[in-house]
Amino acid sequence: MKVAILSRNENLYSTRRLKEAGEAKGHEVDVIDTLHCYMDITSSNPTLRYHGAELPMYDAIIPRVGASITFYGTAVARQFEMMGTFNINESVAISRSRDKLRSLQLLSRKGVGLPRTGFASKPDNIKDLIKNVGGAPVVIKLLEGTQGIGVVLADTAKAAESIIEAFMGLKANILVQEYIKEAGGADIRCLVIGGKVVAAMKRQGADGEFRSNLHRGGSAEVAKLSKKERETAVNAAKIMGLNLCGVDLLRSQNGPMVMEVNSSPSLEGIEKATGKDVAAMVFDFLEKNAKPYSNKTRGKG
Repeated sequence: MKVAILSRNENLYSTRRLKEAGEAKGHEVDVIDTLHCYMDITSSNPTLRYHGAELPMYDAIIPRVGASITFYGTAVARQFEMMGTFNINESVAISRSRDKLRSLQLLSRKGVGLPRTGFASKPDNIKDLIKNVGGAPVVIKLLEGTQGIGVVLADTAKAAESIIEAFMGLKANILVQEYIKEAGGADIRCLVIGGKVVAAMKRQGADGEFRSNLHRGGSAEVAKLSKKERETAVNAAKIMGLNLCGVDLLRSQNGPMVMEVNSSPSLEGIEKATGKDVAAMVFDFLEKNAKPYSNKTRGKG
């Protein structure tokens, strides 16, 4: 197969590992800087150009679209879909997963376990917004935040009110969520490929840090999943329409709760924690499923 990885940096661990794994399996793998692609949008023969030349036809693409370039990155992915290239994560699914509010609403509609969440533009009563998610402590999240940035734990109702007022004064969109105390500053990252959890790790936040992100000093170890946790992760990926994703779960007294579904999950932490060759599993999936014009939306969305 001829496969393109859409990535801004070929030296990133995930990009490098995917390229190595594909080439080890005998595939031709190119890394393409998403922002340097430009589209020729015509009624009969849509194409993509790159560094002054038309891109060749690829059998499949693996989009590693960063949150900061979601709009343009999904447009490029959609153009590939219109050309008949198989996209492991369709453009519509990426857009869906990047919208935190939309994701939660879709998961909620399907009955997936979630932390109780409030969202408002100009609430008449901030106290009631806090009370409605169970009261302090609460977690306040910027809708546009990534990698733990813009996530604040408010220990008291007064602190929560002040933070919410400050964010709203900046016209920022925020979510207010119940704090799952029993999770103990840890979450479970489940790596889902093709409707199966292929690897899972427990991420534990550093001392005094409720966020479990590894780049913030957190640690990781292999996680043994319950049947319910495995089912929840697979169901969340299916609802988002993602063939490759990281599903972050919290272990609560009411069962697993989905915190986030990531359409461009890092492979570094989970490969090192579990010892599994996740990058090779991505190509195993492509070998079985990458067929021309086989994406469900085919660039329509």
